[in-house]
Amino acid sequence: MTAYNYDANRDEADLLDSAEDIDLEVPLPLVRRFFDRGMTVLAIVLAIAAIIPLFSVLKEIIQRGLSGLSIHVFTSLPAAVGEANVISGFGNAIQGTMVMVSIASLVSIPLGILTAIFLAEFGQAGWLTRSIRFILTVLSGVPSIVVGVFAYALIVLNTIAGYRGFSALAGSVALMVIMLPIVALSTEEALKLVPVPQRLGSSALGGNRFDTTFRIVLPSALAGITTGCLLAVSRAAGETAPLIFTALFSQDWMTSIMDPVASLPVLIYNYASSPFAEQNAMAWTASLVLLVLVLVTNILSRIATRKRAGR
Repeated sequence: MTAYNYDANRDEADLLDSAEDIDLEVPLPLVRRFFDRGMTVLAIVLAIAAIIPLFSVLKEIIQRGLSGLSIHVFTSLPAAVGEANVISGFGNAIQGTMVMVSIASLVSIPLGILTAIFLAEFGQAGWLTRSIRFILTVLSGVPSIVVGVFAYALIVLNTIAGYRGFSALAGSVALMVIMLPIVALSTEEALKLVPVPQRLGSSALGGNRFDTTFRIVLPSALAGITTGCLLAVSRAAGETAPLIFTALFSQDWMTSIMDPVASLPVLIYNYASSPFAEQNAMAWTASLVLLVLVLVTNILSRIATRKRAGR
């Protein structure tokens, strides 16, 4: 034991002596400085190159969509092509989108968060945990049109509670399947980022695993969990193919979740490919409304998360 302590002290002294010999004020070699500056400039240029297409799309949507934006688009139904002096809007599509995304969120967000908690906090490195994570990873990469075909075969072609056919419920199920893996995987990663000493500190104070998870880990990872949920909501709000196979479309207000319903993505798809100029203009306005809805949802969620974290 004495010899070990002596060798350790001698090694530490040698390290200190070698550190004193290094002059920290000597500038880096020219090659290293040139490489550092070059990589910084390259990163800035690539970031600008990635942002320019995004801003160009936003500019085009805002420029073309603002011209048709009015209060009537939120409160009126789409008018028939060629009708003059008739107020036209797409309030039914806004209603259908909000209803289907809300139903899908009420199921997928709690289920995804609970699944992530099991994988990150309670699940051991066994076959069940690996299987669930593998299934979620595969689902996250499945094309949305395949999810639409799955929901079409599962719900539209089968009788549920005496109803059969296209419906808002079928569209909600398709969106739920799309949202679930995004919420679960992003929440799991957010939980893994919580430092282990926080868990150990909770255990040292007498907290069991349940208390540590729901009182320490979840509040610490709330910002990351919120980000994952918002990504899932944004993805679901912009999906078109699954809703074509499940919810179809309607020109009327939604009266039941078991009936076909309009949605903003499908309306944009139909009107953008229409040969009529007035429907093309309405597609741009609907794109702007969908963009604003997603932006407002993100802002409100961020504000609520920040207030909760502050408390």
